[in-house]
Amino acid sequence: MARSRLVALLLAGTLAACGSGKEQSQFGPNPKLPGQRSGLLPDMSIAKPTGWGDALPKVPAGYTITPLATGLKIPRQMVVMPNGDVLVAEGSGASAPPLRPKDPIAGLIKAQGKSDVKGGNRISLLRDADGDGRAELKTVLLDGLDAPYGLAFVGGSLFVANQGALLRYPYLVGQTKITAPGAKVTDLPSRINHHWTKALAASPDGTKLYVGIGSNSNITERGMAAEVDRAMVWEIDAATGMHRPFATGLRNPTALTFQPGTSQLWTTVNERDELGPDLVPDYVTSVRQDAFYGWPYSYWGKHIDPRVQPQDPGKVASAIAPDYALGSHVAALGLAFSSPAMGAQFGDGLFVGMHGSWNRKTFSGYKVVFVRFSGGKPTGQPIDFVTDFLAGDKARGRPVGVALDPRGALLVADDLSNTVWRIAPTRQPAPAAPANPPPAG
Repeated sequence: MARSRLVALLLAGTLAACGSGKEQSQFGPNPKLPGQRSGLLPDMSIAKPTGWGDALPKVPAGYTITPLATGLKIPRQMVVMPNGDVLVAEGSGASAPPLRPKDPIAGLIKAQGKSDVKGGNRISLLRDADGDGRAELKTVLLDGLDAPYGLAFVGGSLFVANQGALLRYPYLVGQTKITAPGAKVTDLPSRINHHWTKALAASPDGTKLYVGIGSNSNITERGMAAEVDRAMVWEIDAATGMHRPFATGLRNPTALTFQPGTSQLWTTVNERDELGPDLVPDYVTSVRQDAFYGWPYSYWGKHIDPRVQPQDPGKVASAIAPDYALGSHVAALGLAFSSPAMGAQFGDGLFVGMHGSWNRKTFSGYKVVFVRFSGGKPTGQPIDFVTDFLAGDKARGRPVGVALDPRGALLVADDLSNTVWRIAPTRQPAPAAPANPPPAG
């Protein structure tokens, strides 16, 4: 009872204090970083759910959006098969037990912005055979999983990153049900699981798998022992399961993808909290082998976080800055390179799904943006591509994973309205029928 009263009092104070977060403008390769601001409680505010009704997300002129599928159970990341089938991971992972009085308050705030649907712990298959933007077939491909998130398909194998293990399933493109048991490739860190999602990407040659593993705290409140093998991207041998740290100091790498035509891995990272509403920018960056990106000692290169003690000057000196800032607390969870089929304006760059803030008064994120590339690198300001997930101070949806389908359309998983949206140029040529139709099941 005493704890409940404490939470209520602190929550009231938090909501009353909200309003100091000004509109942010830290975007691009060289963001302007304000001074640090910390206190008893960070600003906390979230957009509570409301339905779409007759509304749809807003897309640029010349593009059409349709719900590819609705009624899902917390859709997260997707992988698109060569025949156009869309596989969707659905689920919710464990959350860490509270450590400080502010933790249950943050948990309560974040819970108010979530769907009341229980995570499916499954992979669903969506098939839009006629290309009209709506799946005629929605079926459960694989169930009985443990908070699946990252997906990858390599040469007849579907890899699934559960919150505690990376699994391999034999899969023939076109199958609508997997009945064979999965084989464990390797265990993944899952003790405490402050950040439970396990992003996944396969190397272009299929020999290596890369898994993003988030930290077990904001800035090591649980001690460094809880951070062993975390806040990094693992490189895993697909055949043997042997793994090593590929890049470290990445607080929470939530999505991974390879740049087309290269062997360059990219990730989205959710940065640390409680330094103010305008610190620290979440970002996208190329992932350099053996590089250190700062967490927990520093951010955006060598900007020291004084809350972390003891400091490690040697690690700070080696920290490199990310490639592109997305703005603070946008909670970027989706990442996909575009293709020329998306049109000239959006043909060369990255689409980024932003789940949305909970720890600043002025909401940030809650949309999908496009980051234009020039010379193989991100440049300029992010361009809004899918918006209107917010309706005033309410949220109709929250984007997570993004992916491109073979017809040149963008897919967006929305884990609040439990929808996968499809955005395509208004006019595009019909695809040729496959020479060898996939088996029905």
